[in-house]
Amino acid sequence: MRILRPWLLLAIIAIGAGPALGAPAAAIHPLLQHALAGSWRSPANRARDRYRHPAATLEFFGLRPDMTVIEIEPGGGWYTEILAPVLHDQGQLVEASTPLDASSPFMHRMAAAFQSKLQSDPAVYGRVKLVPFAAPEQVNLGPPDSADMVVTFRNMHDWLNHSPATLAAVFQAAYRVLKPGGVFGVTGHRARPYENAIEASRDLHRIPEDYVIELGLKSGFQLTGVSEINANPQDDETVNVHRLPPDLAGPASEHAKMRAIGESDRMTLRFVKPAR
Repeated sequence: MRILRPWLLLAIIAIGAGPALGAPAAAIHPLLQHALAGSWRSPANRARDRYRHPAATLEFFGLRPDMTVIEIEPGGGWYTEILAPVLHDQGQLVEASTPLDASSPFMHRMAAAFQSKLQSDPAVYGRVKLVPFAAPEQVNLGPPDSADMVVTFRNMHDWLNHSPATLAAVFQAAYRVLKPGGVFGVTGHRARPYENAIEASRDLHRIPEDYVIELGLKSGFQLTGVSEINANPQDDETVNVHRLPPDLAGPASEHAKMRAIGESDRMTLRFVKPAR
């Protein structure tokens, strides 16, 4: 549930939460529905649609099938399964993902699994491009002014856990790579605004929404949309997100309670790089 400092609340009231700049082409909705129903998606991934609202989220960001879109740190590729087929014919999907030479064994395994996923279905993923991304050492997303949209999903706390400067560097990299008028769409696990952002990120893997909005504005973006598409009023924002589905990392005795809550309460923000 969103609770913001007054000056940010006034800013959100001023912009509203309407459609993205340059409304999505009429063709985007059927393309998204086709991707959501794709045979390349596992039943487990489809089951998460009711929590992650991918079609509504991407339409809110203003996705069009002819865009160049960069996804930062795709993880296992949950959103890649949707973005790749939508952009396959007219656009370009670029995955800023962990390189295979990552020093961490865990990150190496994740990188190998993701690249194996892309190679497993050329008809869906054959046109996806990769750029190495490993914050804070590697945050360059591509040539300046080359992308129409940059998106990231549930990653911001990882960068803040490294340091506030690392999270800021990612925002700056997104700003640089976007064309004027380009969109930076983010979702993230939401913390209460009165919590210390660094402590909330470290202990709960959540970030206050006002912290992210303020960082976006400081990075040069305009805030053009705030949505409750991915809100979950059942989540009181006081538990570590990994105790909630799908991880259920806590004791078995609390799993039923966590399932009843569902996945975490999430902010959904649309920033735009100002036109020159």
